[in-house]
Formats: sequence, structure tokens, C-alpha cells
Amino acid sequence: MSETTARRRSRGGGGAARRAERTAVRIEAARFIERNIPNFEILNEEALEIIEANAETVLEEIGVNFVDNPAALDRWREAGADIEGERVRIPRGLARQLCQTAPASFTQHARNPERSVEIGGKSLVLAPVYGPPFVRDLEGGRRYATMEDFRNFVKLGYMSKWLHHSGGTVCEPTDVAVNKRHLDMLHAHMTLSDKPFMGSVTEPERAADSVEMAKILFGADFVDQNTVMTSLININSPLTFDSVMMGALEEYASSGQACIVSPFIVGGAMAPVSVAGTLTQVLAEVLAGVAYSQLIRPGAPVIFGAFVTSIDMNSGAPTFGTPEAAQITLGAGQLARRLGLPYRSAGSFCGSKLPDAQAAYETANSLNIGLLAGVNFMLHSCGWLEGGLVSSYEKFVMDADQLGILHKMAEGVDMSTNGQAMGAIEEVGPGGHYLGCAHTQANFQTAFWRSSVLDYKPFETWADEGARDTSVLASEKVKKLLGDYQAPSLDLGIAEALSEYVAKKKAAVPDAFT
Repeated sequence: MSETTARRRSRGGGGAARRAERTAVRIEAARFIERNIPNFEILNEEALEIIEANAETVLEEIGVNFVDNPAALDRWREAGADIEGERVRIPRGLARQLCQTAPASFTQHARNPERSVEIGGKSLVLAPVYGPPFVRDLEGGRRYATMEDFRNFVKLGYMSKWLHHSGGTVCEPTDVAVNKRHLDMLHAHMTLSDKPFMGSVTEPERAADSVEMAKILFGADFVDQNTVMTSLININSPLTFDSVMMGALEEYASSGQACIVSPFIVGGAMAPVSVAGTLTQVLAEVLAGVAYSQLIRPGAPVIFGAFVTSIDMNSGAPTFGTPEAAQITLGAGQLARRLGLPYRSAGSFCGSKLPDAQAAYETANSLNIGLLAGVNFMLHSCGWLEGGLVSSYEKFVMDADQLGILHKMAEGVDMSTNGQAMGAIEEVGPGGHYLGCAHTQANFQTAFWRSSVLDYKPFETWADEGARDTSVLASEKVKKLLGDYQAPSLDLGIAEALSEYVAKKKAAVPDAFT
């Protein structure tokens, strides 16, 4: 073989390697957002003080109900609250005092340490949709969710670059018994992804199962000393704490695992129609819930939650992306920061039945407000459709793609020497262009955020390729992500132990679908 031929083959081999590298599956995961921009503060000092004083009045004079939970009533009585039946009236300042032991920020550890997240401060952690009983895709339409759908959404979350968190009930798998599906869901999060995840809250026993499975995955000692789960504890607004949610909170708080204490507000139905009135009720409910978590275990990590939407007064249907919801989201962020607590709110909220223009407008309004409001943990950041009844495959990847914009916006403006670009302005001078200048050549790959779903092609190219709309492009993206999916590695012994735990627990009781 001649030296020239050898050199040609060497170059050819290198080209093949580079082509293989370009086409290889890359599973990218962006680090959680750390804001370099200010929060938008909509309330002045006087307004904040009025809302805080009114919330204390609600707790002291009206009180909150702790339903079917004698142990909770005993804890409150011992702490100094006035108990009348199931009504708990909390003396002014007591709840706020108890909240002081909750940490301002905490780390939620992932089984892959590179995927661990910080919740609080200037961080923003993005998690997918939570809770819908239905799913929708372009080919199958709207249908009840199955365990296969659940696993698909976990895979999509793992493959989505801008998502930091695997979430919890990304859809409700109705083909698995109610009393057992939490085991399969947790198993999916733990084995199909290495991002952080949420525990079950639908029964206290299921929360306990979540902790036990986490101990198998991480090790019992590690779980005892660290936060490895964040779970959603909804308040039955107005002013009611039921035994199921509080029982789950008791399990998690006693184990040092994080809870999102979150009122579930539809303005006009579960809270007053006014922004200030709703913020007062939200603050009162959160104060009582966070304080109770600290009665269980001082120092237990907890997040100030605010899920708020308004109501269409003609149909009674919830509405999303509205200015009133934005004002409440912004105001609640200020209240959370004054309490020194991490903040959960916003998401890809919309009332649309399809991933259409209505869905896009409403979602964009909510996502952007979440960034500006200082949200630290954004549940429902992708995939939400039809007022939360549907997890949409196409909207999941459309929203997950747009979350990249939040990352870019949060960076703020680059004022480094490179960002100032004075050398480029000098090089090009009057009447030139920047396409070929050194600064452009050095920065063109990273200068502009670029969608991986939306179409930027010229009309002729777009038409020749089938004139595909965004839903079609998103459907193709779903298929590619699921086709490219590769499970993260997991120790064989841990994998077997998790499977054995699930099998044993499921075999111990008969199926129950109610």
C-alpha cells in the first residue's frame, strides 16, 4: 500500500468517525437555571404588609380545618393553637415563627449526582406535567393514560435537554390498580431516568413506600441525611387540610424529604375574585401548612406553593394565562421570599383542547411570568393540555423545547469583552456586514438560542417537505426521542431489589380500582 493511499484512507477514516460522532445519539441535560436577572416585584411594601396582616387575621380569627386527623390537632394544641372541633385557630405570629426553621434552599439529590438540583435562592428547576388521567397524541387522539404512556413520558423527560426533573405523576396510568400504580410509577422514574423525581401522596402508606424505595435506590443512610424526593401536598382550599395529604406530609417531613405545600385555587370558586383577597388566603394556607411540617420535624425542607387560576364566569371553566393569574404569581413570589422559603408556581398552563395557538399563547404567558416571579420549582413546565386533564405528547416536546428560552433569558446580558463586541464593530466598520468577521465566526454556534422543533426554513423548502405544522413536527420529534432513548445505567443489585420490592408489595393485596 502506497504512502499516498494510506494517507487517503486515514483521512477517510477520520471523516467517517466525525460523521458518526455527528449522528450519534447525545443525551444532553442542562444544569438547573441560576438567574442572572432581577425578579419582577408587583407589590409595594404597604401592599405586602396589608396582605401579611390579613393572613394572620385569617389564621387567628377564622382558622383552618384539619379534617380526620386527631394527631394533628394534638400537635397544634401543644404548640399553642386554639382547637375547637376540627378548627385550628393559630395565634398571630405563631405560624410565621414555626416557619423559620424551614430551610431557604436545599439540594434534591438525583441518583446521578450530575443531575442533582438546588431548590431556592436564584435557582429555577423545571419539572413536567403532573396528574392528568388522559393523554393525547396526533395519531391516537385523546384517550385514558396507560402505564406504557407513563413510561414514555418519563423517557421523554429524560431525553429532553432543558428539563431538570423527572416529575411525579406525569399521567395517571388507569390500566394499573389504584392501590398499586404508585409502585410502578416510582419504579419507572427510578430506572428509566437518572434525574430527580417526586414521591406518591395519594395515601400515607404510598408515601411510606416512596421513602422505602428511595432507600433501596440511594441507600438508607443517605436518605436519612439527604433530600432525594420532592412531593406535592395540595391544600383543599379554602382553608382545609385533609388527612390524606397531611398524612403524606407527615411521612415525608419525618423522613427529611421535601414537600410542596400548595393551595389549589380557582379564583371565584375556591378563593375571592380579587387578587389581594386570593393572595391573603394563599399566604394563610401556606403559613399553616409549612408550620405544620415544622411541627413534625423542624428543619424539614418545604416549598411555598401557589397553584392559582381564574374562572370563566359564563361557563365555570378554569382559565389560564390571564393577567390576574400573573399578578397572583408575581405577588406570591414576593411573599415567599419574605418568608425565606423556596417558591413553586407557574407552568405550561392552558385551557386549549389541542396544542394550538390558544395553548401556545396561554403557555407562554405562564412560563414567562414564572421566570420573572422568581419561581424556584416549576411543576407542569411541559405537556399540560385541556386544563390539566391531558398530558400531550406533542405539547410535551413543544413546551420542553421552549424551556430553552427561559435558560437563555435567565442568563441576562453578557457584558464581557466578548459580549461588548467592540473588535467586531471596528473590524466591519461603516457599510460592511458581520457574517464573515472574526467575532461572528467565533460565536455563531452559541450566540443565538435555536429551537429543535420549530420550522425556520424558507417557504419553498417548507412546502416541498410537506408543509408540516408544529404539531406534525412535534410528533416526529416525539418518535425520534423515544427511538433514540437509552436507559441510564443502574447497579444490577439495586435494580433487582427495586423490582422485588414492587412485586412483593403488589402481591400482598388484591387490586383495587377505586
